[in-house]
Order: sequence, then structure tokens, then C-alpha cells
Amino acid sequence: MNGRILKEKFLLFRIRAKKDSEAFGEIYDFYVSRVYRFIYFKVPSAEVAEDLTSETFLKAWRYLMEKRDVPHLQALLYSVARSVVIDWYRSTACERCDVSLDEAIATDEPADMVSEQLARAVDSKLDMVRVAERLRGLKDDYREVVVMKYLDGMSNREIASALGKSASHVRVMAHRAVKALGESFDSNDTEHDQKVAADNKR
Repeated sequence: MNGRILKEKFLLFRIRAKKDSEAFGEIYDFYVSRVYRFIYFKVPSAEVAEDLTSETFLKAWRYLMEKRDVPHLQALLYSVARSVVIDWYRSTACERCDVSLDEAIATDEPADMVSEQLARAVDSKLDMVRVAERLRGLKDDYREVVVMKYLDGMSNREIASALGKSASHVRVMAHRAVKALGESFDSNDTEHDQKVAADNKR
């Protein structure tokens, strides 16, 4: 068990045993940017993402106050965030794309390639809009797996806990998501290059 997990377990103990808001504050500081990013790729604006991020942590605090066992804290936060986003879309009468899985798609696309492309893009704030557009073009399940696995480095087991699926199912989804995202990178880059070339001719 690494140091981070041990510290989280200690913080969770303080929260459940003493309702320690400072302990929860440490958890908030560490995870707020990750939860915000997870939500940001699922909603239409940064303002909505900020509001739903706050709501996510409020609900997580209430959950922890019930002194429930939390095997994976990050998985819990993402699970709460998913629920908050779903509730928001229901309340605003919005409909998301179909989240059912397609038939199995075989792919040889290396996951590391997509992970590196995402990491480079996320490092640049100027590319965040393009990353968001590409991720929003994926099915909800695919987008969630990409964010958790390739941006946050969560294991298949942790992702499975957050999504309520099996680890083997997560592996299949990850392969499909990589395939879809890889095609998105290729098509968007081609369109971008064509636009730049057209602008240069003017």
C-alpha cells in the first residue's frame, strides 16, 4: 500500500470519526482539479462544470458522514460526479448521446499513443478546448474511461468500481475508446491542417 493510499485512509478515518472538515479539505485540494476535469468533458460549459464540481464534493461529504466504507476514494468521487451530471441533465431536460455499447471493435491502436497525445494537449491550455471537443464526441462511457485511465492513471479495477462494471468490461471499453479517440485525433488534425492551408492561401 503506497503512501498516498495510507494518507487517504487516515483522512477518511478523521472524517468519519470526528467529522474533520480540515481532513476533507485536504481531499478536496488533491482531487478538485481531477473531478472538475472529469465533469468539464461531460457538460456544455466551464460554469456548469464548476457548479457540479462543488455539488459533487458536497454530496461526497454527506456520504462520508454516514460512515460508509470507501475502498477507492477517487472511484467514489467519480461515481458521485457521474450521478450529479446525470441529475443535472435530467433537471435541464437535456439528452445525451446513447451510452449503450456498440458491438466489439477490434483495435491495434496502442493506448500509450493516445495517452501521450492527451497529456501533451492537456499540458497546453490552448489545446484544452480541442481536447474537450474530441472527448465530448465520444460515447459517455468511453469518455469516462479515457479520462480516468489515461489522464488520471486509474487502474481498471478502480475504474470498474467507479462505473459499477467488471474490470474485464473496462478493458474492452478502454480498447474501444482508444480506437474511437485515435480516429478523432486523426480526423481533427486533418481538418485543422486543411483549414490552416486554406487560410494561408488567402
